[in-house]
Amino acid sequence: MISLYKAYKHLKTVRAHRREVRRNCFRMGLYWQGLTHDLSKYSWPEFRIGATYFMDDQSPHNGERAEFGYSSAWLHHKGRNKHHLEYWMDYNVKGDHHIAGMRMPERYVAEMVADRVAASKIYKKEKYTDASALEYYMSKRDHHILHPQTKALLEKLLHMLAEEGEDKTFDYIKYKVLKKSRRPKK
Repeated sequence: MISLYKAYKHLKTVRAHRREVRRNCFRMGLYWQGLTHDLSKYSWPEFRIGATYFMDDQSPHNGERAEFGYSSAWLHHKGRNKHHLEYWMDYNVKGDHHIAGMRMPERYVAEMVADRVAASKIYKKEKYTDASALEYYMSKRDHHILHPQTKALLEKLLHMLAEEGEDKTFDYIKYKVLKKSRRPKK
């Protein structure tokens, strides 16, 4: 049975996370991605697990993993959201046919940065710094399967965020990575 309190807290967390990602995406010119980010979290396979295993300081996927050894909600989520690097894993048709990271389109790498910033803010709260997303990534770096070009871009952006802040990083993503045009100054 799902606790109404945990369901409410999970819903509140999801809404806060989506709001922060939306802000970040809008700053990069990714309006549609900002509006549609993580809508699958409202689906029953994801929401039920999120409410059941809600934790204030980390993803509920960790609770389900601790109990069953995997997270059905995470498997559902990452298979439907292109901003997750795990969405882009497939068999490498060249060579040994092992699982490999496929190159992610830049707009999804940008959304991944927006997502990592938002998740860091939600879970770290007042302990958040511009280096939080990089620190989290580096703590899991050896476990990621990423295309070399995707890895290089993601790491460049996370380092830029840590060293130069959100404004400069989001502008760089918008104008250099995504090549959005600047509005003429009046």
